[in-house]
Amino acid sequence: MDLLFPLLIVALLVPLFLNARRQKKVLAKTTEMQDSLKVGDEVVTTAGLYARVVLVEDDTIDLEIADGVITTWSRAVVREVLPDATEFDDSESDENTFDSVPVAGTAAVGPTEAAAPSLTKDVGTPADETVEQSTKRLEKE
Repeated sequence: MDLLFPLLIVALLVPLFLNARRQKKVLAKTTEMQDSLKVGDEVVTTAGLYARVVLVEDDTIDLEIADGVITTWSRAVVREVLPDATEFDDSESDENTFDSVPVAGTAAVGPTEAAAPSLTKDVGTPADETVEQSTKRLEKE
């Protein structure tokens, strides 16, 4: 009975110690990634904003969120750097080509779709719009 209390304390402190070590490793990895940012990197911020780095300074970075729209952010908001689109280029390999046409009502999955997220926004075709949506879009233009 005398050893129960010290064992209970040790049982509670060991997971706390291991969790603190894991958090330090994750923080160090994130800080290293944020310090290695360079112009041209496509990034995702903690707010979920997809952007391209256009200027890197000591504590801030300038992000291009649309053509010609550049905003200044703290480096700490960068959550991840997206991989280059060239890493996903399957054009040299013919192993993954599909010769069949997809059946109506099914989605085509293959190398023709983009494997990495894109900074361009797909607004859909006018055929997908309702009359009200078309009217609103035309009023804005």
